[in-house]
Amino acid sequence: MFLAAAEEPNIFLPHGAELVVGPIAFAIIFGIFAWKLIPKIKAMLDERADLIEGGIKRAEDAQVEAKQTLDAYKAQLSDARQEAARLREEAREQGAQIIAEMKEQAQVEARRIVENAQAQIEQERTQALASLRAEVGALSVDLAGRVVGESLEDEARQRRIVDRFLEELESANASKAL
Repeated sequence: MFLAAAEEPNIFLPHGAELVVGPIAFAIIFGIFAWKLIPKIKAMLDERADLIEGGIKRAEDAQVEAKQTLDAYKAQLSDARQEAARLREEAREQGAQIIAEMKEQAQVEARRIVENAQAQIEQERTQALASLRAEVGALSVDLAGRVVGESLEDEARQRRIVDRFLEELESANASKAL
């Protein structure tokens, strides 16, 4: 048995021809890979690395541009807020100015109305006083004519008598007021 085992080839040990052909075949296949495939693979990997690096560069550029755009937007927003605040303040000032002008116009109009009313009152007072004088004069003349018993028909004389009487009354009232 021991002999039979020695005659059988060991499956773990390669044959002699395989030891010569194997490395030669490996060298040929490695040479073909090194000569044809490795440069293509390397070029493809370099191209992909460039694409990835370019993508990263573009992404960084886009990020910088986005940050600049955001900063510009924030600046515009701040400017717009300041402009809105300025416009609100101008509107408040204009509103206050309009209110002041309207108050002034109302006061002028009120003074004009009061002056017109006073002038009208004074005119009506003068008319009432003249009418009253005429009526008081006519009544006084009629009464005096009845008391005296003669007719006092002369108008000029009536006016003089009434005017003198009213002047005496006014001077008497003025002296009492002092």
